[in-house]
Amino acid sequence: MTPITEVEGRRLALSNLEKVLYPATGFTKGEVLHYYATTADVLLPHLRDRPVSFLRYPDGPDGQVFFTKNVPPGTPDWVTTAEVPRSEGPARMVLVQDLPSLMWAANLVAEFHTHQWVDEAPGAADRLVFDLDPGSPATVVECCEVALWLRERLAADGVEAYAKTSGSKGLHLLAAVRGASSEEVTEYAKGLAVEAEKAMPRLVLHRMTRSLRPGKVFVDWSQNAARKTTAAPYTLRARAEPSVSTPVTWAEVEQCRAPAQLAFTAPDLAPRIQDYGDLLGPLLEPDRAGTLP
Repeated sequence: MTPITEVEGRRLALSNLEKVLYPATGFTKGEVLHYYATTADVLLPHLRDRPVSFLRYPDGPDGQVFFTKNVPPGTPDWVTTAEVPRSEGPARMVLVQDLPSLMWAANLVAEFHTHQWVDEAPGAADRLVFDLDPGSPATVVECCEVALWLRERLAADGVEAYAKTSGSKGLHLLAAVRGASSEEVTEYAKGLAVEAEKAMPRLVLHRMTRSLRPGKVFVDWSQNAARKTTAAPYTLRARAEPSVSTPVTWAEVEQCRAPAQLAFTAPDLAPRIQDYGDLLGPLLEPDRAGTLP
């Protein structure tokens, strides 16, 4: 029997709650759902109105992992969807607007990935993102060094940056922007990545060239493109452990000397949220958005 749960008046069939999804720690699907239920207050504002792509891993990270961009078959009719322009023609994507939709989506076992625009204005960027990706033996420690440089450089243009772990090896920088298209933000971000490489040639790459990656941080500016998505704040990742893309303070970035200092899993989040609230909350305040030069 699949248990039927009622969430804010919506009936949900939540399945396989005992199934271990993260073998390294024994973390079950029931614990995944509990994690999302308890972080909904800080997660939902970052998903709302943004078409969501799902990176699904229903049998855990060692099983089949696949991207779902279109509305999945069997989606309840009360889940909000939006038509989204694509080069191959318009498509329908899910909007996770409320707790019932979040719990339905979490039951699919998926990472949540969002665009840098909202559904009412596709291609009008309201976010700028840098994905700082370390090539071994570089780690998040080197990403922090690059992030601090980018933070100052963005601040010089009146753009305020915030950081979160990727939930994998790297770091994401986010900023709220206004009055620019995805193309313009992409060009601006690429320009800063090139500047960072010139300033720190031994540490930074702005191109993805695999042969150049070892020991350097790839500053990926391309996720600002309208068609691209980035892992959402607070999403669980399909890794060996239930790691989370976790907002961090700039003090934590400045003080990071070992990768373990910026590695967070689902059980770490409740106390962090209690201490800090949503560290990315300012991204949701329209008057905090910067205008690109």
